Amino acid sequence: MSEQERATSGTEQGGAAWTTAAAENAPLWSPSDQQIASAGITTFTAHARAATGLPLADYAALHDWSIQSPLAFWRQVWEFGGVIGAQGERGLVDAERMPGAKWFPDARLNFAENLLRESSNPQALVFRGEDKLERRMTRVELRIEVARFAAALRALGVQPGDRVAAFMPNMPETLVAMLAASSIGAVFTSASPDFGVQGVLDRFGQTEPKLLIACDGYWYNGKAIDVRPKLAELVPQLPSVERLVVVPYLAAGKPLDLAGLPRALSYDDFVAPHRGETQPQYVRLPFNHPLYVMYSSGTTGVPKCIVHGAGGTLLQHLKEHKLHADVREGDKLFYFTTCGWMMWNWLVSGLAAGATLMLYDGNPFVDEGRILWDYAERERITHFGTSAKYIETLAKGTVRPVESHDLSALRSVLSTGSPLAPQSFDFVYAAIKRDVQLASISGGTDIVSCFVLGNPVLPVWRGEIQCVGLGLAVEVWDDDGRPVVGEKGELVCRKPFPSMPIGFWNDPDGAKYQAAYFERFPGVWCHGDFCEITEHGGVIIYGRSDATLNPGGVRIGTAEIYRQVEKLPEVLESIVIGQDWPPTDPTDVRVVLFVRLRDGLTLDDALAARIKQAIRDNATPRHVPARVVQVTDIPRTKSGKLVELAVRNVVHGRPVKNIEALANPEALAQFERREELAS
Repeated sequence: MSEQERATSGTEQGGAAWTTAAAENAPLWSPSDQQIASAGITTFTAHARAATGLPLADYAALHDWSIQSPLAFWRQVWEFGGVIGAQGERGLVDAERMPGAKWFPDARLNFAENLLRESSNPQALVFRGEDKLERRMTRVELRIEVARFAAALRALGVQPGDRVAAFMPNMPETLVAMLAASSIGAVFTSASPDFGVQGVLDRFGQTEPKLLIACDGYWYNGKAIDVRPKLAELVPQLPSVERLVVVPYLAAGKPLDLAGLPRALSYDDFVAPHRGETQPQYVRLPFNHPLYVMYSSGTTGVPKCIVHGAGGTLLQHLKEHKLHADVREGDKLFYFTTCGWMMWNWLVSGLAAGATLMLYDGNPFVDEGRILWDYAERERITHFGTSAKYIETLAKGTVRPVESHDLSALRSVLSTGSPLAPQSFDFVYAAIKRDVQLASISGGTDIVSCFVLGNPVLPVWRGEIQCVGLGLAVEVWDDDGRPVVGEKGELVCRKPFPSMPIGFWNDPDGAKYQAAYFERFPGVWCHGDFCEITEHGGVIIYGRSDATLNPGGVRIGTAEIYRQVEKLPEVLESIVIGQDWPPTDPTDVRVVLFVRLRDGLTLDDALAARIKQAIRDNATPRHVPARVVQVTDIPRTKSGKLVELAVRNVVHGRPVKNIEALANPEALAQFERREELAS
């Protein structure tokens, strides 16, 4: 058995614990010489070396060049990515302004044209709706559908800058609507159909779409969920919507009942007058023409509407897909996501790299969690993307894909949504695949991409994101604004980059945009992540800065506690907050930990003591919670992120401003007026 296999073979039945016997200075995975030679980033480096005359001997040198010579770097990405369009003469204006720098101000391009380009890979997408529905589309078929839908939009009077909204699952028609909208310069915005009516109004009510495309319903865990009652309530409250287009998902192949839905047409009836269209008509627009409006999670108020430009999104995604994720023509790119999460926008850009999109809608734990691995095996998925929460939950169950599935085609497992715990790294290599690049990635809706992410030519170190992204001057700063390595601090980006938002919707003077990212360190993007750059050049995320605990004036990242607690086999998941203490004179906070245990288990003094001891032994005494409290559910956003701030507000008797952002808002009731927190 190799050292790597020994390092990842320690498990307990049922996934209760995953341990590593490897020395701390040994990576969990390293690419072979052949893997390095065939990687897209290796070819890109050779091109950059030839263009610049610089040796660019390793990734650190490549990254340094990318931030010291940003225009040269992004021009190289444009060429390497084969961007269709005209760069224009000027590449970067007002380079020192942040915000305010302008990328490629003379460029003209169309986002959809770049995604629908010719490719040696004829297959555009595969779609699975749980075990109920399966469809496939070639690139030719996708272009035809986009041409028809775009013609129908133009017939409705949709023009560049108008908004097209989707209240849709992750299915082919959602992609068609986005590409059709962007082909004519309309702005696309989306939400998942599991949102409540108020949650949708909080989003689309601000951006005022001219057209709304929605499904009649969707499948979740084998159950049909009818969306039409929501639509009947929603559409009258969106006066900007001139047409509701309904996709028959539950009624696939059957008559679609639209009774009671105002301004509604079926998808087929909407495009029927344009059946003769076979090629989209692309309108080439300025580099920063708005492409997407995306929304912050909204757990602290009405969601912010973040506007992203077509050119910046395209360049950044080409860089991340072709270089960092090593997506090649013919690859099968999967990410488990809804259309309310930025990972959908990231996923669909894989078309520009020549990949086949592997779409899935529904519960990822159908058939006890086997359904996604059945999908991966059958379709020979090369890139399997998911959330850290999915991996953590899988580790608590019994599914071991390494034993049950042929994943020989799989080259990369990607994880985001929350920090990936070290034991989850162990689980991936022990229970999913031993020879695979595990790419933990982190960025956000704010930049529709990643600040820190994977790299196919670098090793994977336990608990670490592999590297800082090319073209991004990312550092970790202490409270005094000094860069630190090996210490915890704020994730910042010192220089402009193309996928910065072009602004917030309805923020004419940019005040909200400025306040969101540039108040802490003027002229420097402060992302709000509490993290550390390691000696390997990797990154560890400890949680959101606004959720950081501060007992006794010492900053503690919440992920530091989760990593220890969720090693215990009894604990399924947990959430930690700082409670103002004492309540009569709250000059400090104490750490309070809530745990959800396996079915049938009850938190007693002995288990609480074991939890505290695990934290004390593996973190510090300051991390040890003053109280450990059992709950049966823990609230999360619809993209699976913990909502520490919402729980903290409930514990302190303060309102949660936007419970529509939560997937399970009913869980908040368990945190109200807990006797355990009264003393």
